[in-house]
Amino acid sequence: MSHGLPRKLRFAFLMQVVMASLVIVAGTWVAVTVAKRQIAQYALQEEADYFWSRRALDPAQAPPDEARLRGYAVGEGDSAAGVPEGLRQLPPGLHDLPDLVVLVDERDRTRLYLTYPRQALDQRSLQMVLAPVLLALLALAASAWFTYRNARRMVEPVNWLAGEVRRWDPMEPETGALAPDRLPADAGMEARQLAGALQRMGERMRAFVRRERDFTRDASHELRTPLTVIRVASDLLVADPDLPERARRSLSRIQRAGRDMEAVIESFLILAREGGIEPQREDFGVRAIVEEEVAKARPLLAGKPVELDVVANADPVLHASPRVFAVMLRNLVANACTFTAQGRIQVRIEADRVVVADTGEGMSPETLQRAFDPFYRADPDKVSGKGMGLSIVRRLGERFGWPVALESRVGEGTVATIHFGDARG
Repeated sequence: MSHGLPRKLRFAFLMQVVMASLVIVAGTWVAVTVAKRQIAQYALQEEADYFWSRRALDPAQAPPDEARLRGYAVGEGDSAAGVPEGLRQLPPGLHDLPDLVVLVDERDRTRLYLTYPRQALDQRSLQMVLAPVLLALLALAASAWFTYRNARRMVEPVNWLAGEVRRWDPMEPETGALAPDRLPADAGMEARQLAGALQRMGERMRAFVRRERDFTRDASHELRTPLTVIRVASDLLVADPDLPERARRSLSRIQRAGRDMEAVIESFLILAREGGIEPQREDFGVRAIVEEEVAKARPLLAGKPVELDVVANADPVLHASPRVFAVMLRNLVANACTFTAQGRIQVRIEADRVVVADTGEGMSPETLQRAFDPFYRADPDKVSGKGMGLSIVRRLGERFGWPVALESRVGEGTVATIHFGDARG
C-alpha cells in the first residue's frame, strides 16, 4: 500500500538519522580502537619518565603502587622474584596481554615494569569519547528534527491539495475547493501555481461534462423526433386498406429501418452517457428478440446455400434494454451472414447465454485478436465487414454486464457468445 508524502518524508529523515548515528558510533569505535594503544603508550611512558626523574634524585624511590597502576623495578644483579612470572621475559616496549597493558622501560641497568588493567584502559578510553559522541548524536537528532519540521511545513500544502483532489468528484467538479487563496498562509509559490492549474483543469472538465450532457439530451431529442414522425406516418399509411401491396411492402421496410435506427441511436446514446446514469430497463424474453432478429437477417442470405435456424434450449428473461440486446445480437448475426458463403448458421439460446455459430470463412489468430477494435477490417477491400459492429457489441456488453466472447478458426467458422451472467432477471 502506498503512503502519503509526509509519512515518506518522516521515514526518510528517520533513516537518515539512523544511518548517520551508525556512522558516528562505528567511526568512534574504530578511532578508539586505533588510538587506545597510543593512549596507553603515552600515559605509561609519562609515568615511567616521572619515576626515572624521581629515582635520579632518590635512588631509593619505589616504583608506583596504586589501585590500577603497578610498577616493578629490577636492577642488575637483583632478584626478579617480585615480578610476576608472565612479565619477566618481556623485552623493552609496550605489550598487550590478555588482562594487562605492560610497559617495559630500561635505564641505567635497571628495568622498570609498569602494568595497567586492560578493562580500566577500555573504560577510560570510552569515557574520553562518550560525551563528545552523545553531544554529536543529540546535535544530529535536533538538526534532523528541525529540518524535518521545515520540510513537512513545505510539503503540507501539497498534502492538503492531495486530500482535496481525493474528495473531488470529476462529474460534479467544485473548483472553488482548489482555489489558491484557500491554501495555508505559508504555502509556497509552487503550491499555489499547482492549485491554480488544478482549478483551471477542473473548470475545463466541468464545462466538458456540461457540454456532454447537453449534447446527449439534445441529440436524444433531435434524432428521435424525426424518427417518431416517420414511424407514426408509416403506421397511418399501412392502416390504409386501399394501399397497394407493393407500397405496403415498401412501408414495412421503412418501418423496420426506422425501428433499427431508433435502436442504434439508443445504443449510441447509452454508450455516451456517464456510467452512473442507468438506461431505461424492462423485463423481456430473450427468445422473442432472437427470433425477431433472425427473421430480419434472412434477406442477407438470399441466393446463398446457408441454413439459418434457432435452437431454444431455454427462454431466459432479462431486465435490461431490449433494444440494446437486439443491436448486439443483430451485429453478431449480420456478421455471420456476411462471412458465411455456404453451410449453416445456428443461434442457440441457453439459460445463461446466446451462441451464434457459423461455418463461414473464420478468422486467423491475428484477426481474432483485433476483431473488437473500432473500424478494423481483416480485408480492407471488402465494403462489408466488422466496422464498428463488434466494437459496439463489446462496449454494450461491458455496460450491461454481458461479456462477449469470440472463437474462430480459418476455414471452420466462428462462434460468438453473449454471456448473461449476473445480469439475468
